[in-house]
Amino acid sequence: MRFPPANIQLRRAQLSLVLAVLVPTIIMIVAGIILLATTSSSTTLVLALLILAGCATGLTGYILGSIFVGKGASLARVQNDFVSSVSHELRTPITSIRLLIEALGADRLPAEEKAKVISLLAQETGRLETLVTRVLELSKLETGGHMFARAPVDIGELVDESISAFDALTLSNPVKIATNVDAGLTILGDRSTLVRALVNLLVNAWKYSGDDKKIAVHAHAAGRWVEICVRDNGIGLDRTEKREIFEQFVRGKAALSGGAPGSGLGLAFVRVIVRAHRGKIETRAIAGGGTEFRLRLRYPRALRKAAARGGAKP
Repeated sequence: MRFPPANIQLRRAQLSLVLAVLVPTIIMIVAGIILLATTSSSTTLVLALLILAGCATGLTGYILGSIFVGKGASLARVQNDFVSSVSHELRTPITSIRLLIEALGADRLPAEEKAKVISLLAQETGRLETLVTRVLELSKLETGGHMFARAPVDIGELVDESISAFDALTLSNPVKIATNVDAGLTILGDRSTLVRALVNLLVNAWKYSGDDKKIAVHAHAAGRWVEICVRDNGIGLDRTEKREIFEQFVRGKAALSGGAPGSGLGLAFVRVIVRAHRGKIETRAIAGGGTEFRLRLRYPRALRKAAARGGAKP
């Protein structure tokens, strides 16, 4: 027996909820109001009030049911988009691997070509393995499989470590990162995942900027938050893409049209890590071109007081 897709089932549930709860409730509300307006009997008045009270309960149930069904429909849509995106990303390396294996299986290639095909086969296999590993890591972070530490993290040291990791990844085209980090900033968090989030932002800034790359990292206190900003002079983002780019396998239109490599998972990692720290991530376009990503991480009161007393750590 075949069942319809989850999103269709949820739409049917929404329609059933309207027909079974909302319509009768509205009819009863009208009846109760008419009774209240036309009756002078205390018994009828009590009956009308009971009808309206029951209708209020029915409306509350309808609203709660609609919220849960709506969230279910949204989740089903995200799952469908995720499966579609994963299938698309996996198809390319799998197709390449199949074609390369067929070329080897034909056994008509000279030795030099065989060596080249084997090298390409290893490259595509590594690409596939990396993609699957990143998807599993992201799933682990999202589902609470990773235990986030809560230890003091010095923001200056965090930025320095992130830039060192970034430099190691961009040896082919190094770029100097401009920094401006206030002294004495310390938060409670998981150092390794925060470094990963910053490295992802730096690599994105490097990847989507032109030859004259200008990347900067700024960090300062803003009330109960510590703000870490990564700015670049790259291709920028369309205003309509500011939320979508944090979804898995979603990339900006400019990035796609420019042919820059990527799987669309980097910013999804950043969002999950920031949320796990009960923080926020914001993005804005920079006048003249470029993008700024701003991480807002909680600045505990005790650490703020320690910094105000001269930067002493707790």
